[in-house]
Amino acid sequence: MILWRGAILSQPLRFACRKVRYFHTSVMAASHQTMVNGTLLNFEVVGNGEKVVLCLPGALGTTQSDFGPQLKGLCPDKFKIVAWDPPGYGKSRPPPRNYTTDFLHRDAVLAASLMKNLGHEKYSLLGWSDGGITALILAAGFPQHVEKMVVWGGNAYIHEGDLKMYEAVRDIDKWSARMRAPLEAAYGREYFKTAWEGWVDTFLAIYNEKGGDICKGDLHKITCPTLIIHGAKDPMVGIEHAQYLKENIKDSMLTVMEEGKHNLHLRYAKEFNEMVTDFLLKEGSKLASL
Repeated sequence: MILWRGAILSQPLRFACRKVRYFHTSVMAASHQTMVNGTLLNFEVVGNGEKVVLCLPGALGTTQSDFGPQLKGLCPDKFKIVAWDPPGYGKSRPPPRNYTTDFLHRDAVLAASLMKNLGHEKYSLLGWSDGGITALILAAGFPQHVEKMVVWGGNAYIHEGDLKMYEAVRDIDKWSARMRAPLEAAYGREYFKTAWEGWVDTFLAIYNEKGGDICKGDLHKITCPTLIIHGAKDPMVGIEHAQYLKENIKDSMLTVMEEGKHNLHLRYAKEFNEMVTDFLLKEGSKLASL
C-alpha cells in the first residue's frame, strides 16, 4: 500500500514535472572542517530553523555540486541544513577515498558521529544516490537520532542487470566533455579517473563477493517515516529498486516524478524542495497521518 497525503494508492503516485527557473536566496552556507574519528570532514551549515536536516551526496559528490539548490532553497527559518563532503570527496581530502565493500557503512558511522559532535541529537536525512544508501544505513543503525528520511536514486542491492550500467560508465574517456568537465574541475583529471574507477570496481566487487547485497539486511531496522522519490527516467537506478525499498521499509511511501532522471532534485529543485518541506514539517510519526 502506498500513502500520499492521506490517500491510499495501489500504485506509486506519479506526477509530471515542469522545468523551472530557480531563484537563489541571499542565505549563504558557512563552510567548516573538523576531525571526526580521525578523519578530516568538510561540511556546510545554513539556516537557523528548528528542524535539523543532514544532506548526504552521491558518488564523488560535494555539498555544493549535489545540494546547491537545497542549501539555497529550503527555508532557513524552518530548517538548519548540514551538508557534508564524504571522506575523500570534495574538501574532505586528503587522504583520498578508501573504497572497500563496506565503505557506505563507514560513511554512515562517520556522518552520525559528525552530527553528534555538532550537538544534534535529532535530525532528518536527505540522501541522494550513494548518499541515499548511506542514509538508509544510518537510519537503521542510529534510529534514536533520525526523525524522518527522504531518499532518491539509491538502492539496497545490485542485480545482474545493473552490471551493464556500471561497466558502461567506468571509462570516463567515453563520457561527453560536458559530463566530465565539472568533476575534472573539482578533482583534476587523474584523481577523478582513479576515484571513479575505484567506485565502479567496488560496486562490481559487492556483486561478486556479497551477492549484490549493499544494505538489504538494514532495511527492517528503519523506524522513521521515509519518503522514497524515484525519477521515472532515471538511467542509473531502475524503479524496481525504489519499489524494493518501499516494500521493506515499514513506514514508507513512494512517489514517482514522471520526467525525473537521476538528478531530479537539481533539475526540478522547486518541486522537490516543496515536496520535502511538506513531508519534513508534517506533524506526527506515521505516514498514515499525512
